[in-house]
Amino acid sequence: MIDLKYIQNNFEEASSKLAKKGVSKDTLEELKNLFTSLKEANAAYEVSKAEQNKLSKQFGEYKQKNLDTTELKTQIDELKTKLPALLETARIAESKLEELSFIVPNFPDDNVPEGADENDNIELKKVLEPRTFNFTPKEHWDLASSCGWIDFERGVKLAKSRFSVLRGEGARIERALINFFLDFNRKNGFEEFNLPLMNNASMLKGTGQLPKFEDDLFRIEDEDLYLIPTAEVPLTNLYNDEIINDKDLPILMTAYTPCFRKEAGSAGRDTRGMIRQHQFDKVEMVALSHPNSSDEIFEMMVQNASDLLSALKLPHRLVMLCGGDLGFSAAKTVDIEVWLPGQNQYREISSISNTRDFQARRAKIRYKEDGKNNLVHTLNGSALAVGRTLIAIMENYQQEDGTILIPKVLEKYL
Repeated sequence: MIDLKYIQNNFEEASSKLAKKGVSKDTLEELKNLFTSLKEANAAYEVSKAEQNKLSKQFGEYKQKNLDTTELKTQIDELKTKLPALLETARIAESKLEELSFIVPNFPDDNVPEGADENDNIELKKVLEPRTFNFTPKEHWDLASSCGWIDFERGVKLAKSRFSVLRGEGARIERALINFFLDFNRKNGFEEFNLPLMNNASMLKGTGQLPKFEDDLFRIEDEDLYLIPTAEVPLTNLYNDEIINDKDLPILMTAYTPCFRKEAGSAGRDTRGMIRQHQFDKVEMVALSHPNSSDEIFEMMVQNASDLLSALKLPHRLVMLCGGDLGFSAAKTVDIEVWLPGQNQYREISSISNTRDFQARRAKIRYKEDGKNNLVHTLNGSALAVGRTLIAIMENYQQEDGTILIPKVLEKYL
């Protein structure tokens, strides 16, 4: 959640920052007006409460002196009637302010480039040269039918479109990738977790999926539970409403989970293959950091995900997202895109974000330093999306006869 006091005290600056993300000035004006209404309602209540206390004290003095209290009693009774209404006015203003603030995105960092969408993102660098083929490389869905690794038809039969079945070597390599990613992350200081795949609404609110993105979530009927869209939700919220000793920071965490997304708004996009699925496997990194070190940890997490792809010898590039393509909770994001020769393009395989104190303010994750409580910075990123890595291996390691070689680093897992 954004810092509402910052908006109130720095309205023009806040408006300029959020304009990068397409937030209208009207929305911010509404926030500002609600803030003013709440402040005025609280002030009116405090003035009336103080007046009631003053008259009540005077009433007691009059009684001791046997003076006429009729007028005082009338005034006190009027205030007793007025106070609940003033309190309710303040409660309604506070509720509206909170409701609106939960759908306003995080402020982008100053160095986030201007831009409307993915076409305005900025390439930072390329890592590894794409392989030169002496034949026309196939896309993964064509390779899937020849090698038998992915069964799209039976996935649809078991569930619906955007579900698939991995079988044989495909299933084994998926499992090998999960183990490789977790081992790699653990060696680089991330503690491994095994997490619930369902979280309650409060947890999803803490990391920013609710209320804004409810349409993209799978909810459990008659339960306050949702299937998680990413392990970012449970990993970050392990420390929901907790105070951490500053000496315990940073906290680095990793976990493998299936992820579940309705992919609302993606109709017609990536309808073939496994690029965009309702259920997919992912290994996630999450960090809770002291504000002074979150930039350094961000760079480390980007490098960690890039190193995973380099270990698999998969060409990729790093891209800085512009304001218009930046996620709701993110202050800064670097996407890592892997080269898919069958599609002849780079496709996102990891997204590393620093959310600053945006999620921590919503989830009340604090650290204690010099006797004072402050908000941590939270960071998250894929290391990596497993299904997309499998696709990248299929396309980059394909041979002319339709067979697929296995990256050396996975051999010990197979």
